[in-house]
Order: sequence, then structure tokens, then C-alpha cells
Amino acid sequence: MPASRYTVSDVMTHTAVAIGREASYKEIVELLHEWKVSAVPVLEGEGRVVGVVSEADLLPKEEFRREEPRLPEQLDEASKAGGVLAEDLMSSPAVTVHPDATTAEAARIMARRHVKRLPVVNQLGMLEGVVSRSDLLKVFLRPDEELEEEIRQAVLTDLAPGMTSLDFSVREGVVTLRGPLHDRALVPLLARAIRAVEGVVDVRIELDGTVSAAA
Repeated sequence: MPASRYTVSDVMTHTAVAIGREASYKEIVELLHEWKVSAVPVLEGEGRVVGVVSEADLLPKEEFRREEPRLPEQLDEASKAGGVLAEDLMSSPAVTVHPDATTAEAARIMARRHVKRLPVVNQLGMLEGVVSRSDLLKVFLRPDEELEEEIRQAVLTDLAPGMTSLDFSVREGVVTLRGPLHDRALVPLLARAIRAVEGVVDVRIELDGTVSAAA
């Protein structure tokens, strides 16, 4: 199966807005509004990421303005309601990603940790940029012609040289494969290999001698 060609460094925003520990609550709100982002990394020293302040970290001030927390799980959120500086509000340690991580790895981190943006740091923890959900979706902007060429070269030629005669088309990122293939065991392998190409939206299998379905 072809390796992912796209890494975080290919899609991340290299110029990232960041704050220090002493940034005020209002300053953070203003930055989020001005830069139209949902979170900002908190830096110390020469640029080491020590935390992140997100919209979720700021909302408790409004949520618990008039009411005390009623449930045990609200205590951590409520504790931030009195925060006025970034160091009081930030989530630490920050959930980060390295620039050489694949876009798939970054997507998994975001999904598992329920975050929308990840600071991108080097091996020393120094900020190099930020990657967001929208950045990860950039791979789906690849033109159909580019996807078609990669599938032909990286999948059908390199991985399955006996399948170069198969007919396939790519439209809006959806790959449809047609032709004779009598070994059903190859269908899921072929589908996974095509789906692994960055930018492929879906794979549809319509091969002679097999069931007509996406594997």
C-alpha cells in the first residue's frame, strides 16, 4: 500500500498567532476574534509550547457567571471561570503534533482528543506552526487528474502490475474501477490501496467476476 505522501508540514499554517503566560483574558478573546481561530498556543522562553487556550477554556467564565457548578464533572471547568491570565486558563500540557507526522495521524489525534487545532512543534517542543481541521482537508483539493496518475503509478503499476489493464475513472475524488478480476481476494486489497491515496473520497468497485460493491 502506498505510503501517505502528505505530512503536517505540507498543510500547516507556518505563521501562527501565539501568546505568553501573562496574556489577559480579554487580550485572548480579541486575538481569537481578530485571527478567526478557535485556540492559541501559549509559549514561554524562546518559543516552547507549554499549553493551549481554546474557546472551551474561556467559556466557563460565561457559563458560571451566575451559577455554581452542580455536577462533579463541572468542577474543573468552573475553576477556570475565575482565570484572568493565560496561565490560569490554558490546558496543559498541550496536545501537539510534529511536522513530519502524516495528515492521517494528525486527524486521529484531533478526533481522539476532541480538539480543532494542534500546535506543530519540533523535537525540542518549539512552535513551528499550527494545523487545523480545515488544513487537513486540503488534500481533498487535489485535482482528479493528479489522483488518477498516482493511482495508475503507485497502485496499479507498482503494487498490482497485473491489473494495469483495468479501467478506472476519478470524478470529484470518487474512484470507480471496472474490468475483469476473477480473484475476489484481491478486491479489498485493491480498494484499500486506492483509498490510501491522499485525496480519494471513495472507491467503487464494478469488476467482472466479483460482486459489484465497494470493498
